[in-house]
Amino acid sequence: MSTTRVEFRSIPGTEAAVGIAGGHTLIADRPSGVAGGQGLGFNGGQLLGLAIGGCMCNDLRYMAHKMGITLTALSVDVTVHLTDGDPRLVTDADVAIKVEADDAKADLADLVRRAQADTTIGNSLGRGINIRYPSA
Repeated sequence: MSTTRVEFRSIPGTEAAVGIAGGHTLIADRPSGVAGGQGLGFNGGQLLGLAIGGCMCNDLRYMAHKMGITLTALSVDVTVHLTDGDPRLVTDADVAIKVEADDAKADLADLVRRAQADTTIGNSLGRGINIRYPSA
């Protein structure tokens, strides 16, 4: 089994946090004026949508390479649906995928189907994951 680790640390002078994974960073924050947020980065729902969509983009590329298809363009649009309750919950997500290849005969429908069957984040969320909060 492999692992991936990310870290979040507060950013001095703000109520935002920087997320760090290897040599990459992003900012997590709330919208300006909401619970001390300054709109400096992504909120949780956006981060979840980015995880779903980013994973799918990578999986489309992995599968295209496996199938010998050269993609010339791809787009993945994710809409995350949340409840209005307290706490807010993500109920589902819609993922719209469009791909183009340099070969008009490439089976893009099969590519998309295979990428959907293989996507780590989408499949993990669909099956449910355990989230543990070990005591400090």
